[in-house]
Amino acid sequence: MVRAAVLPSVGSALEIIGIELPEPGPGRVRVRLAAAGVCHSDLSLSDGTMQVPVPAVLGHEGAGTVVSVGEGVTHVAPGDAVVLNWAPSCGRCHHCSIGEVWLCAGALRGAGAVHAVTEDGTELHPGLNVAAFAEETVVAANCVLPLPEGVPLTDAALLGCAVLTGYGAVHHSARVREGESVVVLGVGGVGLATVQAARIAGASKVVAVDVSPAKEELALAAGATDFVVASDNTAREVRGLTGGQGADVAVECVGRGVTIRAAWDSTRRGGRTTVVGIGGRDQQVTFHALELFHWGRTLSGCVYGNSDPARDIPVLAEHIRAGRLDLSTLITERIGLDGIPAAFENMLAGKGGRALVVFP
Repeated sequence: MVRAAVLPSVGSALEIIGIELPEPGPGRVRVRLAAAGVCHSDLSLSDGTMQVPVPAVLGHEGAGTVVSVGEGVTHVAPGDAVVLNWAPSCGRCHHCSIGEVWLCAGALRGAGAVHAVTEDGTELHPGLNVAAFAEETVVAANCVLPLPEGVPLTDAALLGCAVLTGYGAVHHSARVREGESVVVLGVGGVGLATVQAARIAGASKVVAVDVSPAKEELALAAGATDFVVASDNTAREVRGLTGGQGADVAVECVGRGVTIRAAWDSTRRGGRTTVVGIGGRDQQVTFHALELFHWGRTLSGCVYGNSDPARDIPVLAEHIRAGRLDLSTLITERIGLDGIPAAFENMLAGKGGRALVVFP
């Protein structure tokens, strides 16, 4: 039995209980978690914004050590440090065949499988495939990636979602060029990673925007050149900081209609807006036809940073070893499993960056 954070049903409070995991069968890997990040997507699963089978063990951003492997697993072995990949590509669907592995049609099929059972025999699903809110997990082999040398195992959990998403939004989706200006709306874990990625890309100005004035220190430490408290005047303030033109690129990390619209309005004529935040169906954004023509702006969605984890994690590791990327600056609290509900409340209140569940 291992301890895990279980979502009994949509809208219910998480329960920290003992669960029983199976031994890894063919093509499966058992991992002892070192840490798991608390992401807004976990909150979206718990409140039904994103739908997966329940009851489920949540948590999709994690890193740990391989305990054992099933038949046919050769790319990792017991004792190896690994990062969990919650959206593994099948390699066979249309999107995988054209290199868009982040849109893989089969990425979340594992979420419907039986992952573990409770003491009374209730079957549990693995949330977003990897069930990282637990002391140990058993996952498909393509859900684990070897952790490159020189990356702290605990902090490496953030590579599994926040950093891949923020880095990819800048480098793969928006394709920020050296000297361009970038505005980042929403300075949580993903937003802070986006700020760092914009700095790494050589942005001349990085404006961070958040509803909480307390986020300014975090944003500046991550590499922002300016900080704006979100308001009805956000776009005007961003234009004032960018020579009256607006930013070349906006990255929205909140997932609200009003924030997406503010991101769009904050860019220059011909600017590019990338939406990373996951919003509900009630979050509507409207544009009129003339402004689409006049402004010539681009608005695009971004899934998992449009990243290929197998390709991008080694690149991120090199940035970490070189001191360009600092994972620790994204983490504002280190907690145990029991602290996850409070971390959810902090996210709802817009407090802090990334909360990291650290296992003994």
